[in-house]
Amino acid sequence: MRHILKLNRTLTTALTVPPNQNIDIAPFVPALHKDEWLELNNKIFIAHPDQGNWVMEDLENRMREPWFDPEGFFIAIQNNKMVGFCWTKIHHDFVNQDPVGELYVIGVDPDFGNKGIGRCLAIAGINHLVAKHLGQMMLYVDADNERALALYKELGFN
Repeated sequence: MRHILKLNRTLTTALTVPPNQNIDIAPFVPALHKDEWLELNNKIFIAHPDQGNWVMEDLENRMREPWFDPEGFFIAIQNNKMVGFCWTKIHHDFVNQDPVGELYVIGVDPDFGNKGIGRCLAIAGINHLVAKHLGQMMLYVDADNERALALYKELGFN
């Protein structure tokens, strides 16, 4: 049975992005990137029950949601190829609560793992939410995703 954790983090100041001379972090531009993103998403999350096996309609439906903001959607590029992404979300609809940021989905091409790309992307997402003057953020992660949990704990989530 799947066990999902909700982790939280206070947002105060921006984090320093570690240097990674092999990648560029760029904004997601739907007209330019959605086909490549869809292919990469399905490669990364091939066996994931929620994020895997998306079709273009799944992506386009999310982009029509009122919370979608392409400025909070980052891609990692290496040698003109998308190798990862971080998609943030801001929840404005919580009752009696200030808006809360979320690392909605983050992924790195398995062929490019263990190179610090996920860390750079997560920090880009966190810093975006800091710049939006949010006080809190959250994320959901599978309890058995040890690598992601270790990264999130290092970045101040609990």
